[in-house]
Amino acid sequence: MTDEPAVVVGPPADGAGFVEWVRPHLPAMARLAGRLAVGADRDDIVQDALARAWAKRSLYDASRGTPSAWLLAITADQARKAARRLRPAGEFDEHDRPVSRPDLDARVDVDHALTSLSARQRLAVDCYYFADLSIVDTAAVMGCSEGTVKSTLSDARSRLRALLEVSE
Repeated sequence: MTDEPAVVVGPPADGAGFVEWVRPHLPAMARLAGRLAVGADRDDIVQDALARAWAKRSLYDASRGTPSAWLLAITADQARKAARRLRPAGEFDEHDRPVSRPDLDARVDVDHALTSLSARQRLAVDCYYFADLSIVDTAAVMGCSEGTVKSTLSDARSRLRALLEVSE
């Protein structure tokens, strides 16, 4: 028995091994899909991301990030595609109209404030706060440096403070 650190291995080539490899990351993938494509079926997004990951498994490079970051980057891409496919708000009929629920008012305020952030800021906030990724993994998902993630999160927090009138 050695004290060497475990080597991060890429996705297995067999189906059962791949399932076990992605299983720990599924909750974070679902959370991110739900955050990035509100109104879309997050399970469909995760399935699309898994199919894409399976097809691209030979391209996984452990030196560029963790399995979680790689899978979440694919999930973010699939969520953006799903969000683009959603029908415009003007196409609702009377049965699709949102119902006002007082228990959701606070969430609506936060969600509304989040929509006013830039796409880059929303992705950083979603990865870091809602998918519980580290700065390093968030940077891998966003395809930028750790410093850029920190700066983007700082800008996003400032914007959210102003929008939500939160004092420190």
